[in-house]
Amino acid sequence: MIDSIDKRILRALQRDSTQTNAQLAEHVGLSATPCSRRVNLLEKQGVITGYIAQVKPCAVDLRFSTFVRITLTRHDKASLERFANAMQQAPEVLECHLMAGTYDYLLRVIARDLEDYQRFQMETLTKIEGLGNVVTEIPLRTIKQTNQLPI
Repeated sequence: MIDSIDKRILRALQRDSTQTNAQLAEHVGLSATPCSRRVNLLEKQGVITGYIAQVKPCAVDLRFSTFVRITLTRHDKASLERFANAMQQAPEVLECHLMAGTYDYLLRVIARDLEDYQRFQMETLTKIEGLGNVVTEIPLRTIKQTNQLPI
């Protein structure tokens, strides 16, 4: 069970996972050893799944972000798995969600520009067997984007 101290640790790590254990312990009001034990336990329990560097997309020439709604022609297990496996292999796909509602999948895709996205659509998406409909939504401006959970 996660208690209030664990939540403080998680919030602090979400803000800055590069801080030392001593800094983290100070932020959450613990001494270093119990803080380290709690972080290790949170990792073992799978609460903390990893540590990453957040990269600014435009700094690496990825300026075109899209949301793509996908409808498949069939909804059997093999068709769903085929599509999901293809999305797992596509580095342009940052997120892929199986949806309930009017379409089957929602993707968040990143590319260098419109031409690069078109290449992805033609060379990756449209080659998947059973693809029915592709609707690309282009955001005009990002209002909020975060990876931090409201713990």
